[in-house]
Amino acid sequence: MERFKITRRVGVLGFLANTVLFLMKMIVGIIFKSQSMIADGFNSIGDVFASLMTFIGNKIASGESDEDHNFGHGKAEYIFSMFISMSILVIAIKLLYDSCLSLINGNNVIFSFGLLIVSILTILIKLGLYLYTKKLYLKEKNILIKSSMLDHRNDMFLTSGVLVSIILSYFEIYFVDAIVGILISIWFLMSGVKLFKESYNVLMDISLDIETKNKIVKMILKHEEVLKVSDVNSVSVGYKFVLVLTITVDGNLTTFKSHKIANSVEQEIKQKFDNIKEVIIHIHPVSIDK
Repeated sequence: MERFKITRRVGVLGFLANTVLFLMKMIVGIIFKSQSMIADGFNSIGDVFASLMTFIGNKIASGESDEDHNFGHGKAEYIFSMFISMSILVIAIKLLYDSCLSLINGNNVIFSFGLLIVSILTILIKLGLYLYTKKLYLKEKNILIKSSMLDHRNDMFLTSGVLVSIILSYFEIYFVDAIVGILISIWFLMSGVKLFKESYNVLMDISLDIETKNKIVKMILKHEEVLKVSDVNSVSVGYKFVLVLTITVDGNLTTFKSHKIANSVEQEIKQKFDNIKEVIIHIHPVSIDK
């Protein structure tokens, strides 16, 4: 599918770009004792791991339905997302610890144009990746591409903070470097918690949100033959849902007519809601006096 091919391309591109950025940031960060640059470097290695997990998860998730997995392999994306979140949390805690020590003990950053160049280069590369992934997301509406797009955008802001701390170190204002490192670590920690929560919810079969359910019920009730909609339940299968519901119809209708109504409702739901993979409808006939 084109959707999975595009996601794979985004993953590969992110892996290559973030690997190069990680090496540059760590080398100059260690040489010039910039805690914020080192923290940003670890952010990039987290991005490398995330891109790799995205590539592998996307490859597995692209598998078709089979005898053992009747609704496909969509949850693979979220299993690998949980791996990513765990690695992010570990790195964030370590960075937070190191940055706090740097703030307490003092750490004089050695100002260098190398730090400036790497920061500016990172911002420009991430800006290009952000614009590229945003264009693809607007076309495909893929949650993995959206995650990459937001990650590139966040990295631009984070590295901008690093750039500020480097500029201030030129004026011998050194404590800002450690503070920026702490802020990056906290941002990283919050991102890890958010990703873990999102992955956990899907793997624990979170249902459709109430607003979407209400929209579906309202749409179904526009069919004159449907008297009532009840028992609306859903289960996640990756980034989509299987919807199970009951419609009440006139018991005087023929079986053929009742199923024709159900089929019409099913097709309409699938057409208007992209996040619905399958619809299972139970028909409940009731006696109506003529």
